[in-house]
Amino acid sequence: MSLSDDEILGKAYDGRLMRRLLAYLRPYGAPAGLALVAIIAGSILALAPPYLMKIAIDRNIAAGELAGLNRIAVLFLLVILGSFAFEYTQTCLTQTIGQRIMFDMRMQIYEHLQRLDLRFYDRNPVGRLMTRVTTDVDVLNDLFTSGVITVFGDVFLLAGIMITMLALNWELALVTFAVLPLIVLVTHWFRKNVRDSYRTVRAWIARINAYLQEHIGGMSTVQLFRREARDYARFDEVNRAHRDANISSIMYYAVFYPAVEIIGALATSLIIWYGGGRVIQHLLTLGSLVAFLQYSQRFYRPISDISEKFNLLQAAMASSERIFTLLDTPVVIESPAAPTPAVGRGAHIAFDHVWFAYNGEDHVLRDLSFEVTPGERVAIVGATGAGKSTIVNLLLRFYDVTRGRILVNGVDIREMDLDDLRRLFSLVLQDVQLFSGTVAGNIRLGNAAITDDQVRQAAEAVHAGSFVDRLPQRFDTAVAERGATLSVGQKQLLSFARALAFDPQILVLDEATSSVDTETELLIRDALQVLMADRTTLAIAHRLSTIQDMDKILVLHKGELREAGSHQQLLAKRGIYYRLYQLQYKDQEARAAVRGQTG
Repeated sequence: MSLSDDEILGKAYDGRLMRRLLAYLRPYGAPAGLALVAIIAGSILALAPPYLMKIAIDRNIAAGELAGLNRIAVLFLLVILGSFAFEYTQTCLTQTIGQRIMFDMRMQIYEHLQRLDLRFYDRNPVGRLMTRVTTDVDVLNDLFTSGVITVFGDVFLLAGIMITMLALNWELALVTFAVLPLIVLVTHWFRKNVRDSYRTVRAWIARINAYLQEHIGGMSTVQLFRREARDYARFDEVNRAHRDANISSIMYYAVFYPAVEIIGALATSLIIWYGGGRVIQHLLTLGSLVAFLQYSQRFYRPISDISEKFNLLQAAMASSERIFTLLDTPVVIESPAAPTPAVGRGAHIAFDHVWFAYNGEDHVLRDLSFEVTPGERVAIVGATGAGKSTIVNLLLRFYDVTRGRILVNGVDIREMDLDDLRRLFSLVLQDVQLFSGTVAGNIRLGNAAITDDQVRQAAEAVHAGSFVDRLPQRFDTAVAERGATLSVGQKQLLSFARALAFDPQILVLDEATSSVDTETELLIRDALQVLMADRTTLAIAHRLSTIQDMDKILVLHKGELREAGSHQQLLAKRGIYYRLYQLQYKDQEARAAVRGQTG
């Protein structure tokens, strides 16, 4: 998908897409059928008032028959009440159906988004995916509440009026229909121009959403580099273009509806001119003339409604195409049909000649092979871009290897159930993801099997309990979006508590201490001993001081495993690891000297 996806309007009607949309209506066939009956019944009743007026004038008023006039008045009142009841029923049912379909569709889209691999999210901005779930689904809700079912009422009412008018007096009916070519021309002009205008509005609203998401999310950078005025001016341009596009579309509506009213008034004048002459000549009753005038007023309303529904249908086709394109995106990484179960406690990890590229043949990992035995603590180091985090992504099967295989306890992870595979791991990242909720909720992440006592014990074990106890409501304290009210170190400690609470067989640490201060790092290093006890551990680190006591250290360089051994063994080799250590050691000495001078 690209930005142009938000600008494409699509066909006015696509049978393939409509069949897929109607599938969402199928579970609600009974209420939809009842709504259709209410619409048709309401349309039939809408034909009655002008005819009752004709009878009242011709049979009762002209003859001075008061009793018959009373009956007509009662019938008229009953028709109005019946129309109200049918319209109320139809509105309640269609709105309820629309909301239920919107709920079902959003759940389906979100479920599909959860199953898509990370490569998909690398290519598609989050803002555009949110538009699929929100704006596009809202458009389809309008289709189901105001289009698919109610259009039958407009068509039925229009056909009923035409048949009734022809039955009353075919000559006067043809006079009334004489203005239809004008209606067709105005409607065609309106439909064509509104279509282009709607496309422009869609394009600019897509740009507004993208701009807001990017700049609100990066507000700290905007303020730091004093870009407020420049970004405000740019947003003013985008917002102004969106406003002008909307004003342009308003102009077409401002012309179309008065034009239809004028054409209707022209039809009325023709009816009065021709029908009045026929009444004077006693070739047409006065009641028929009055009925024709009322039918002609009703005749143009469904035409206007159908024109409006055409634009709604066109927008729905475009939105449905974007939604179905998303839903048709294949799930590349999923559990096999007959998965091999994970067995045993403890975990043996093996990378067997693994190659991987995010794009084409630009390999990030090249013929990588290594083993991690159960309970072993292994660190992975290397320069930025060496492929360290990619190893974690492949191990958790966020991506699939290009060549080779990854084994856990002797089983290729592609042959394992995804839930079983990922249940073996707890992952602690440099950028901790916290969710809106409570402190306890962010530790257990919805796992009801983790008790309050286990949450508290996990927090205390990783030294998070001390700062949690200082919070207003301790573990029930609300956490803002992405943990905005907590420090980096506090968020990192909570992520360690989360990892411990889930009691994994394999612990993965990806730069877990690189963003914390020295004091917090000391707490975390102590907590790591608790975390790593009796667990297979894979740690990615830039700070070599945090991994010196690891059982084995793997040194990556440009996607290849260049060195392996303990801290002392690697220093003795005086290779890549030795140079990395020397660089960091000198950097630490320089920082210490600066602190000494400033102190």
